[in-house]
Amino acid sequence: MQLSKSLLLLTAQSSIALGQTNSTNGTTDEPYYPLSTDSHFSFVLYEMLALSNGGGAATGEVMRAAAKIEAGNYESFYNEFKFLADSLHNTAASINATKFPVSAREAYFRSASYYRASLFYLNENQTDPRLFSVWETAKKDFDQAISLLDVKGERVNIKGPGFDIPVIFWKSPKAANCNAPVPTLLLGTGYDAPQEDTYHQLGLEALDRGWNFVTYEGPGQPTVRREQNLGFIPNWWDVVTPVVDYLETRPEVDKKRIALGGLSFGGILAPLAASREHRFAAVLAIDGLQNLQRKTLKQFPTSLQKLYQNGNKTAFDAYMNAVRLSPQAPTLLRWFISQGLWSFDTQSPYDWFTRFGQINLDGDVLKNVTAPVFVGKGEDDTIAGGQEEIVANLLGSKADLHEFKTALGAGEHCQLGAEPQLAQVAFDWLGEVFEAVH
Repeated sequence: MQLSKSLLLLTAQSSIALGQTNSTNGTTDEPYYPLSTDSHFSFVLYEMLALSNGGGAATGEVMRAAAKIEAGNYESFYNEFKFLADSLHNTAASINATKFPVSAREAYFRSASYYRASLFYLNENQTDPRLFSVWETAKKDFDQAISLLDVKGERVNIKGPGFDIPVIFWKSPKAANCNAPVPTLLLGTGYDAPQEDTYHQLGLEALDRGWNFVTYEGPGQPTVRREQNLGFIPNWWDVVTPVVDYLETRPEVDKKRIALGGLSFGGILAPLAASREHRFAAVLAIDGLQNLQRKTLKQFPTSLQKLYQNGNKTAFDAYMNAVRLSPQAPTLLRWFISQGLWSFDTQSPYDWFTRFGQINLDGDVLKNVTAPVFVGKGEDDTIAGGQEEIVANLLGSKADLHEFKTALGAGEHCQLGAEPQLAQVAFDWLGEVFEAVH
């Protein structure tokens, strides 16, 4: 098959592989109102809009950016969010933070979010200096914001086996007031999201319930990829175990009541870590995933599947790079490949896709998980694509599967935009698990 024809076929199938519809896992309703004529831009803009629930964005600001961004144009996406970020940064810097800490804090939180958002599509060129310089500005603004909180986030660097693990520890107000240990939620992200986002998504919900809230990043995730040039690793327990060791040294942490959560691709990473690290009272997989590489491979054209399965690295690399750089290909597919190369720290699509497949919950992995597991499922989550039930079945009696409904606005991947519903269901479940620990 000629490359141009293959590109057209792959483009046609990519929405099934990674994208916007799923006949077995969705509804006839639109899961959310589109914010761009480019479906992936629309999804990412919706992600940004959702941060407004926890003070990481403002709806009017995101909607204005959505109105200005040219669909499918990466530089337009960067420019509009960079403009917002610079504007909010300048506003925050002009505020007397001693006299008006809330105003400064809120502006710094939003500027940090918009700086991070501006970089979302730039990793098509891994040497783009903005990936690093703008990231540093985002990090500084976020740190300015958390320094102005009543419950201040504390950055900690933990030594792992050959890498450092950046952690942010948020001490529960309850622990501070009663000077006693309390339950702790350790939450990780996935394929692309930074740990800072999770404070706005679920961090405030956890703190409001009287728990400590802790986030971390490992190889392949935004901070470690930038600062240590390390891609994803399959032995994720080597990331999580040193963090648990550290948590057990903190007097605020109830050692018997530590839960591990994972968002998106973290829905694989968290149970994977818990298959070797057994000190958790509970695990949350939001949403449940088993093997994202296998799901993707099945939707590739037969010719591309054969190139990969036959180990034809040269032809597979040429094919995937042509797709990644082709204006004919949908944004979602181009970004998915580029993000893979970036987060696995490689220039070879074959290398990325092979290592991507090594991170999975296949075989007997889930039999080794000893803690109860909350498995989230969005009714229209086309990324998980039905793997949530597989994960729950493999876990057996240890699993608690919950489907979030599109009719209530919670059917998207990781309950995007409906985080209060996610927190209500998942954290009520977790609270009962914590109560049962003796």
